[in-house]
Order: sequence, then structure tokens, then C-alpha cells
Amino acid sequence: MVHLKPNKGKLLIAEPSLTGDVSFNRSVVLLAEHNEEGSVGFILNKPLEYQISDLVSEISKPFQVYNGGPVEQDNLYFIHKVPQLIDNSVEISDGIYWGGDFDKTVDLINNHIISEDDIRFFLGYSGWSSLQLDKELSSNTWIVAKNEHQSQIIQKSSSAFWKEKMLELGGDYLLWSNAPENPSLN
Repeated sequence: MVHLKPNKGKLLIAEPSLTGDVSFNRSVVLLAEHNEEGSVGFILNKPLEYQISDLVSEISKPFQVYNGGPVEQDNLYFIHKVPQLIDNSVEISDGIYWGGDFDKTVDLINNHIISEDDIRFFLGYSGWSSLQLDKELSSNTWIVAKNEHQSQIIQKSSSAFWKEKMLELGGDYLLWSNAPENPSLN
């Protein structure tokens, strides 16, 4: 297997051996930033029991909210693929953007200009200090993968996304794709 380097826009796929970590067990993380100061990402496949309308009263649409990671879980973040509509967006890569003018985003959602296929909301984010992610990679905690879906990843990634990635990786990972989430309960 070719080992890729972590970069903005790449995916971090939790190794199957990462079973004791509540935050990252069976996670697929989109890296939004990776540099010498650290890394930031969002878990793509951990839907919460909230909809955006539960958290932001001005939004009338029931878009799903996801657990972005264990850092700042009282803050709302979003990624999207409509930078031409949302000012001050920051490009991650491959047509995926992070953040931007939130008030304008609320208006665009309420006026049916942005759909759930265009945007994904997260409570919290995943963060690593300088060299922390490199240490985790060297201890085989994560697999770095290309984002083959590019901007379509917003609607592609679901709670079954980790299993799909295990199937794509093949080999020994095929066994893990059908293993119970907590093998000790088997």
C-alpha cells in the first residue's frame, strides 16, 4: 500500500485497532488544514441527534448536524461547495470550502438556494498540535487516503463511510468491514 502524506483535502481513516477511542473509533476525517503549526479536520461519518434548526433558531431547514471532533464541541462549523454564494470561504481543496459568512449562509438556506447536498454542519472539530498527527501516523493510528469524491463527499459520506473505506482498502481491512464496533461484545 502506498503511504500518502497528510495534506489539506486528504482523508484520515481510523485504523481498525483504534477501538478504545470514543471520538475517533471508525472515523473518517476530512483534513481542512495541515501545516507545521498543526492540523484541523472534521469527522464526516458521525451524525448527531441534532438538526441545524435545533441549534440555530433562524434556520428553518432540518439539515443533519455531525460530530466534527472533540475540540470546541459547543461551536458550530461548516464545509460546503458553494463559495460563489458564501463570502469569505476558505478553500480546502477539490471544490470543498470551509466556513464563510454565516448570516448569509442562513439566508441562503432559508431561501432554498443552498441544499443539504451543498453544505455539512459540525459541532466541534478534530485538532492536532504541531507534529501530533505525524506521531499518530507513525504509530499506525490513521490511514491517509485521497478524497476520491472531491466536493461530492458532502453527500457521499454517511455513517457507513468507514466500512466503505475498509472495503476499498481491501486485504486485511476486508475482515474489519463487518466486525462489530466493539469486538469485546461479540
